[in-house]
Amino acid sequence: MRKSQNYQRGLITSITLIIISLFVTNVQGEGNIEEGRQKARACQVCHGQGGKSSNPTYPRLAGQHAKYIVKQLKAFKAGTRKDPIMNGMASTLSLDDMEDVAAFFESNRSDNIAAK
Repeated sequence: MRKSQNYQRGLITSITLIIISLFVTNVQGEGNIEEGRQKARACQVCHGQGGKSSNPTYPRLAGQHAKYIVKQLKAFKAGTRKDPIMNGMASTLSLDDMEDVAAFFESNRSDNIAAK
């Protein structure tokens, strides 16, 4: 009887820890790089492949901190930062979209961009 109870307690503890870890990950708001790669296709038209802009008109996003990118996208969406192109682009993004795109650009810190 004891082995069965210990097994059940261990199983319940494991499941509880998994659920808590999933919640903590979502609370942290880390974006998904692969999702961001897909969502950032339109961004790369101006900001360059992987965010490595060669045009001084458009900022280089590659390697930029994700939190900073999200902050700027939120400001564009809210209209507190003004740019006619970026205000329109950011207006359609959800917070998850912003976090995914930001994670993708942050991941491109080196010259190794794996275009998929």
